[in-house]
Amino acid sequence: MAGPNSATLQLLPFRAVRYRASDTELAALTAPPYDVIDEYERRALEATDPHNVVRLILPRDPFETTEPADGEPAVPRGSHPASDRYASAAQTFDRWLDDGILGVDEQPALYVYQQSRAGAVIQRGLLGAVVVLPLDGGVILPHENVRTGPVEDRLALMRAMEGNPEPIFLLYDGGGSATTISAATVTAQPLASARTADGILHQLWSITSTPELAAIAADLAQRQAVIADGHHRYTTYGYLRDALHATGRGAGPWDAGLALLVDDSVATPDIRAIHRVVPGLSFDAAITVAASAFRVERLPDSADVSAAVALMAAQHGPAFVVTDGDAFAVLRDPDADRLEAAKPANRTAAWWSLDASIAGIFVMETLWGVSDAAGQVEAEHDPEAALRLAKASAGIALLLNPAPLAGIMAVAAAGEAMPRKSTLFLPKPRSGIVMRSFRFDA
Repeated sequence: MAGPNSATLQLLPFRAVRYRASDTELAALTAPPYDVIDEYERRALEATDPHNVVRLILPRDPFETTEPADGEPAVPRGSHPASDRYASAAQTFDRWLDDGILGVDEQPALYVYQQSRAGAVIQRGLLGAVVVLPLDGGVILPHENVRTGPVEDRLALMRAMEGNPEPIFLLYDGGGSATTISAATVTAQPLASARTADGILHQLWSITSTPELAAIAADLAQRQAVIADGHHRYTTYGYLRDALHATGRGAGPWDAGLALLVDDSVATPDIRAIHRVVPGLSFDAAITVAASAFRVERLPDSADVSAAVALMAAQHGPAFVVTDGDAFAVLRDPDADRLEAAKPANRTAAWWSLDASIAGIFVMETLWGVSDAAGQVEAEHDPEAALRLAKASAGIALLLNPAPLAGIMAVAAAGEAMPRKSTLFLPKPRSGIVMRSFRFDA
């Protein structure tokens, strides 16, 4: 594989590593992306099948794990370095290849990946190896900030496995040859299908025709893409490339990383908010301070989270729900002068128009005096989970409305990034549908 030759969007064919399983078996082998799997779901996935991909994307230290699943070798318990879990993932990957659980496609391809429900297409995109470019280069645009911990974790895993076990998710404004060719491809019999418990049908096709691959490449070279999901993994792709270059390994398959590129004209993703939990902050203290800058509407004792979120969603302008898990209040109609005064001088109007930005700077930092940083403020995808954590930590949950896609795109186009963990794009690509190993793309 050649390295990047220009600062354009390049999605390169690769030889996919895929489960050699029937369609009925494949669903039990896949998983959501690593960063949305909690410990409960992790154990459930491990119990579903001894070869579920969660053992690769969220490997356990083999010396501290629970009892091995059927079909997996038993390991002794003990105290060993945390790096053992990354080595364990690499060994498991190799063993599954040797045992024929996983196989490698014979020729490089781009893959059409489609998600649908009840016969209606939700999302369709191209899976390939996206050439890694600087995030400030104007071609691949971020919309969220990243943290060091997840990057270090993914770097250790990908380096041990020498590949990319799951894709990132990119969105672009398409409508060209790549879209047309993808639509024609899905009229054939798919390579693989899996219907997951949420009712989504995941299907995969390959594109190997040289003229079609050339047409796709020419189309994408004119495009920009926004990282919808996978900021930490995209950053990891760059670190991994640089680390391998530093060892004397020149241009190679590590100059790109596994990505799903979705044309937003085919299907607009379901965008949801990611909520915040502030431990140790009482409900009464939170709304008392907030009342100095917002109109606070306290809900009746009979209200639940659904009613609170519905009221928040009905507001015009910034609005938030504050709850300790029992009582609920909606913050709305912020004081315009105070809101403007809190706007960071180096931020654009597009960035400041998003509720996630206002929540982090104005509500939490300015009013409550807490920093929206991991370890101080927790992030939760599900409102009910946020309520449970608020109760457990004697704190409050701050629930947000989802950001509009146009607003997210505007922030990315301006070269800015939203606060960490601001958006949840659904449906996410299913981990385990395809994987990528550098050794087969060299």
